[in-house]
Amino acid sequence: MNLLKRFLYASALPALLVTIWWATSSTSTNFFLPKPVPLVSTFAETWVGERIFSDVLPSIGRLLAGVAMAILLGVLGGLLIGSVRWLRELTEPILEFFRAIPPPVLVPVLILLLGVNDSMKITVIVSGCIWPVLLNTIEGVRAIDSVLTDSARTYGITGRARVRYLVLPSAGPQIMAGVRQCLSLGLILMVISEMFASSSGLGFTIVQFQRSFAVPEMWSGIVLLGLIGVVMSFIFQWAERRVLRWYHGLREVENAA
Repeated sequence: MNLLKRFLYASALPALLVTIWWATSSTSTNFFLPKPVPLVSTFAETWVGERIFSDVLPSIGRLLAGVAMAILLGVLGGLLIGSVRWLRELTEPILEFFRAIPPPVLVPVLILLLGVNDSMKITVIVSGCIWPVLLNTIEGVRAIDSVLTDSARTYGITGRARVRYLVLPSAGPQIMAGVRQCLSLGLILMVISEMFASSSGLGFTIVQFQRSFAVPEMWSGIVLLGLIGVVMSFIFQWAERRVLRWYHGLREVENAA
């Protein structure tokens, strides 16, 4: 029953929006406003076939590689900077400087340095996705309860054991909040990186459809990006509830009380 209820909650608003879309577009003659049924047909014709292997899967592969590298570097860097006070004070100005630079601005520079290849596109994704993970990890480490820190020191919990049993669980909720932001940024940067001097990928293909006035195909690519985002969100929620099982359990107990 709970599963059915959750499904109805998740599908009610999309169904309402599609109904409104269908009602407003049924009598429209606007070339730039596609109708739902023809768009579904166009989606199947455009993306179910060769383009899955030539555009979709390579784009998803670059997205996953960039996001994974950003999470790894962000968590490791955040644990180090957040744990060492003088290092945090030393790096704060330079971190704020680089965080303020929009990643798309770096694309021409990275093309000159790395060339037009997968390394450049993955680096663009990493350059934008690392910041929410890094900064949230630093703040999560800084916010660890001083009582827990003193207790760990008293019992001689140091080194890897301290990181595993104190730092990561305490900073875990903020780290996962950074990862959630990282996923949405990664999808945006994946598209942007493929719009510049590229010959394949979702971003390149959607731009080509736009330039050739293939409007239904362009919209089908945008729908595909939205579906990828939804799938990533569901996978993240599933992983988060298992990684932070103790945290969600604690919240449920507090709410019940």
